[in-house]
Amino acid sequence: MPEGKIIKALSGFYYVLNHDHEIIQCRGRGVFRKNKVNPLVGDHVVYQADNSTEGYILEVNDRKNELIRPPIANVDQAILVFSAVEPDFSPLLLDRFLVLIEANNIQPVICISKTDLVPEDKKEKISNFAQDYKKVGYEVILTSTIDKDGVQVLLPLLQEKISVFAGQSGVGKSSLLNVLRPELGLKTDNISSHLGRGKHTTRHVELIEVGTGLVADTPGFSSLEFTDLEVEDLNYCFPEIEEHSKGCKFRGCTHTSEPKCAVKNELETGEIQQYRYDHYVQFIEEIKDRKPRY
Repeated sequence: MPEGKIIKALSGFYYVLNHDHEIIQCRGRGVFRKNKVNPLVGDHVVYQADNSTEGYILEVNDRKNELIRPPIANVDQAILVFSAVEPDFSPLLLDRFLVLIEANNIQPVICISKTDLVPEDKKEKISNFAQDYKKVGYEVILTSTIDKDGVQVLLPLLQEKISVFAGQSGVGKSSLLNVLRPELGLKTDNISSHLGRGKHTTRHVELIEVGTGLVADTPGFSSLEFTDLEVEDLNYCFPEIEEHSKGCKFRGCTHTSEPKCAVKNELETGEIQQYRYDHYVQFIEEIKDRKPRY
């Protein structure tokens, strides 16, 4: 049976890119609903088809990871697009995204967009944020779709991988893709001056070929909940905290109230940024306050 990758899911149809670079329109078999299998964009599937518009997905292969929002599977890396201004750069929201990505073993790349719009009195602040995240070990790229700064740096990172572009609405995800592939002509909208955020311009998840890679332009969203994350897992989602936690006296230290905590010692020396630690503590409280699911 032929195999391929789902590159778009829309209105009950799955569009499968096969090894011959053909796109086959498929439906899911009824057995999927019975077994609660939900094919996702990015899935490797086995299908059968007599022609390009009447195929059926027979089997969904094992996934190495999957995201719920946006719904996509087998992601190699996430390009987290956060604007420097309009809307203002939010390290709290970025850290939420990073925790989700780290928890799913996906390589994150931080892209700070709209750098051409940064006023002089905010440039140093944005530069300092970029340096902080680079020090943690993240790849950070500063971009502008107006003067094209940094955009071409993204291209080599996308090759031979499935990448997801994620971030708030209005931060410029579709604009970046339009620069990388101008013929796409993806719809973009300016920030609403009344709401202070962008309109949702991307309505569904779709994998787009960029060079030899596949990139997902995803619906923007502005909040994340840690529905499947436990307190003991959070440590591993902050690389600098995980690194220094090896020096803590107590195994399973949460770095909040325990004595002889190496993480809090590094916080005092400035090796760990206060705002990153504050977010870590905030996320712990959110996880503790989470209502149990039955």
